[in-house]
Amino acid sequence: MPRTIEISEQLAERIEGHLEDDETIPEFVEELVAIYEQEGRFLQEGA
Repeated sequence: MPRTIEISEQLAERIEGHLEDDETIPEFVEELVAIYEQEGRFLQEGA
């Protein structure tokens, strides 16, 4: 089931400044999470 998160207008504008051509904010966030997982940052936080 999809979840909705709220972000400030300022953060949305910052994210939009980094979007590729047809990329959406959810796609961008998904890519950020994938990068963090690949670098092991989420694993390190729990240690």
